[in-house]
Amino acid sequence: MITKVINYFKKEWFLTGMLGAVVLAAIMPTVGQTEGLLHLDKVTALGIALVFFLHGVGLSPEAIKQGLKNWKLHLFVQSATFVAYPLLWLIFGSAFHAMMPAALAFGFCYLFVLPSTISSSVAMTSVAKGNIPGAIFNASLSSLLGVVITPMLIQLFMGMDGVKMDVMDTVQSIATMLLLPMVLGQLARPMLLGVLNKHKAIINKIDKWVILMIVFNAFSDSVVDGIWQDFALSTLLLTLALTTVILLVVVHSMQWFARRAGFSREDEIAAVFCGTKKTLAAGVPMAKVIFGANPMIGMMLLPIMFYHQIQIFYCAILANRYAKEHGE
Repeated sequence: MITKVINYFKKEWFLTGMLGAVVLAAIMPTVGQTEGLLHLDKVTALGIALVFFLHGVGLSPEAIKQGLKNWKLHLFVQSATFVAYPLLWLIFGSAFHAMMPAALAFGFCYLFVLPSTISSSVAMTSVAKGNIPGAIFNASLSSLLGVVITPMLIQLFMGMDGVKMDVMDTVQSIATMLLLPMVLGQLARPMLLGVLNKHKAIINKIDKWVILMIVFNAFSDSVVDGIWQDFALSTLLLTLALTTVILLVVVHSMQWFARRAGFSREDEIAAVFCGTKKTLAAGVPMAKVIFGANPMIGMMLLPIMFYHQIQIFYCAILANRYAKEHGE
């Protein structure tokens, strides 16, 4: 019996590591927090750069061209991010206001209009063996569009104004984090492709280890920031329940629509992971600009803080399932 349990955890090391990262964050949050003992914010940034570099080595130029030409996938993902999600607020906004404080309701509004993530969307697509060029393009495009679209939608839905954002800084940060390592990987492809093919078993685990570090860092930050203790238990439970339901409904709706649209397995994976994610990394600084010194900003950020961690955890499970179906 014990041997079976050990073998199960060895086989499911990634999911075991996810649970371990959450438990470790609860016990020793200062170790994994941003600027903490391990400086995981910097380590994960380097890890993400390494993952994209390896993608650059592994991707043929022809595959990248095909990924950029996939307009059907791009339209699907951006529509999900900036049309489907905002529609949820238009349909259910009054219900949110009826069941919770106004600041928390506006927090859900803010969640719905945020752009997608970059790093975890591509990392999850990589783990699941999906369309990586398509994921990179759509995650980057979503972040760029979000600089303009998110404040516009907030102003439309919440009557906010006076928003100023530096588009060039956003473009530069995306290029430095994602495109530069990939370009360097492409340049190094003739020299390193053979080495990567020889050590594929090890290379295929790197993105999973990076995700584990992202989970540990995200949960550690949430514990240190006190989101588990600064609010009433009923508020936390309501937010947790709603964000979980929203994520599950949107993820599986995206899968259903992607299959009805005739997407390949690889395109479905990219669509699901890019179209359902919402960014915390860009969401927090954008909130500080949009909401300024509003004393209720903590409650406004609560939905995205919950959603961010739930999406990482659940999408990692889903990515692992996709990979198993692929025979990895």
